[in-house]
This record gives sequence, C-alpha cells and structure tokens, in this order.
Amino acid sequence: MSAGMPIDRSSQNLVPHPRRTLYSDLTGWRAYQTFFPEAMRSTPGSGPTEEWWSWNGLEVHLDRLAVPEARLKVIVVHGAGSYGRMLAQVAVIARRHGYETVSPDLPGYGLTQVPRGRFVYPLWVDCISALIDAELARDGRPVVLFGGSLGGLLAYQAAARSRRVVGLVATTLADLREPAVRQGFARTPLLGRAGLWLLQKLHRLTDGLPLPMRYMSKMDRISNIPELSRLCSRDRMGGGNWVPARFLRTLVETPPDIEPEDFRICPVLLTHPGVDRMTEISLSRRFFDRLAAPKRMVVLEGASHLTTEHPGIDQMEEAVVDFVAGLASAGSSRQNGTRAQ
Repeated sequence: MSAGMPIDRSSQNLVPHPRRTLYSDLTGWRAYQTFFPEAMRSTPGSGPTEEWWSWNGLEVHLDRLAVPEARLKVIVVHGAGSYGRMLAQVAVIARRHGYETVSPDLPGYGLTQVPRGRFVYPLWVDCISALIDAELARDGRPVVLFGGSLGGLLAYQAAARSRRVVGLVATTLADLREPAVRQGFARTPLLGRAGLWLLQKLHRLTDGLPLPMRYMSKMDRISNIPELSRLCSRDRMGGGNWVPARFLRTLVETPPDIEPEDFRICPVLLTHPGVDRMTEISLSRRFFDRLAAPKRMVVLEGASHLTTEHPGIDQMEEAVVDFVAGLASAGSSRQNGTRAQ
C-alpha cells in the first residue's frame, strides 16, 4: 500500500494522493480542544510531533510528545470512537509531569490506512504489541500502556501478548466475549444479541459489509455533553467511521493471550468514569475483579465515558500520575539494586 494514499471516507476505498496527510494540515481535531480544560489542550504550537512508522506493510501515524529525560514512556491506545490525536489531552498531562508519550492511529482510524480485507481487530493487538517492541528497541525506556474506552481492553490484550510493559492504565475493561458485555456495548440490546450473532453465523456473507460505528455502538453516549457526543459521532476519522463487519466480528471473538485470572505481567490501574452512559461500571468491574495482578480502581466523580469534566478529569490525572510515578520509582530501585550487586 502506498504511504501517500489517504482513505476516501465516503466509499472506504483507497485513493491516490501526492503526499501523506498530516494533522497539521487538518482542522477537525482542533474542535475537540475546547471541551478539555485549558491546561490539557493541544494546539498547533504545543502539539505532538508527527511521525510515520512502517509496520507490516502499513504506514502507521504516530503522535509523539518527546521528553528525552523521561524515565518512562506511555503509549496511548485509542478505541473505536477516537484516534491518537483526539486523545492528545492525555499526552499533554503526561508531558507536564515529565513523561514521554506515543499515540498511534490504529489501522483504519485517524490517518492510518489499511486495505478493507486486512481491517480486523487482531491487527490492532498485533500493532500495539509491535509498537511496544519498537519503542523498547528505540531507547530502552520502560513502557506503560494507557487505554481509553475500548483501548483499555486492547491495551490489556497487547500487554498480555507482549509481556514487556511495566504498567497498564485503562478507563474501561469490558470483555466482549460475554453476552452481557456485548449487549452493553451495542447501541440496542437487540443488536447486541441478534446482530452480532448474525455477523458470526453468516460471516462468509457479511464480513465485507461496511457498518457505521455510530449506529452499531452507543456513540451518542460517549460524552454527557451533547455537543461533544455529536462531534464524535460525525467525525469520520473516529466515531463516525465505517468499519467492515469482520472488524466487529473479530472484536467479540478475539481472546486474550492470558486470561485475567493468570495475568501477573504488571500492575493495573482502572480509572472508570463515574457517570459513564456508554460502558457501565459493572461491566468493567467484572473483568477487573478477575485480575490476578496488583490492581487499583478509581471511580471518576461526575465523569462521562470521554472524560472532560471536573472533578473527574482531575482525579484521573492524580491517579495516573501517582501510578506512573510509583512504577518509575520501582524501576529506579531495581536498577540501583542491580548496580549494587
């Protein structure tokens, strides 16, 4: 696939283009910034550096907020309603506290293109797992994963596959293999039961069908601020994207490499929004309670699924910064112990 071929969002086909599109060329992502607290906004002057990572025949767009002296690096993992630049506020918070971030656009979202036939959920797990390896090879700094929304489960699955991360933060953790979770994920209970069942049973006929995510999931509930939910639902780079049915089918079928009862790879922090109308707390708690790893759960007061509200977003910042600082201190202690020997 040519690196200079952006997606035609009306037809979901690849079309030629003389050069790669960058977020610096676009204005749509800036509309999100007004919903974030001012100290967390990304602007053209203070935003990330854009990179392209050649992986598995794809050109993956990366946003990087570099902090060369940082002891840890955070990979920010988006879900099916967003993309790397849309979660720039997480990167801004991390840099303010001295941590570097890398935020990929996963294949088929944002600026990362993928042929429709390759657009499956396991590709996302492979992508994050490979990015962990690439970032460790780049400078050797320990990696923490931060997963927002569906990105929380994806970050867990990538951590289970890689086994090379030192910490995992998620805003939701919901196992879509469970019928109750599928019904909670889908826009309507009937769609969660019958619709996804049909996609599985008739996959030879349906896998190639393009489906609008905003009608398949509760994209209208991604925020408790109606204007922000509408913005997400209409953004063809994120929540307004169309995906092949095989992506949804493989999303609900893909098991993790390690079940939560056996997961001891790294500590886990779950920062679940307290007023989440898109993913109920009970659905994340079911998975969280099964985890064998050291874990902590923080409920963000007054926060919706895409957390922008006070005091929830401040509580998230405090919890994540404390968690990552603890990982950094533990890493320094291990290094000092090794030197002493």
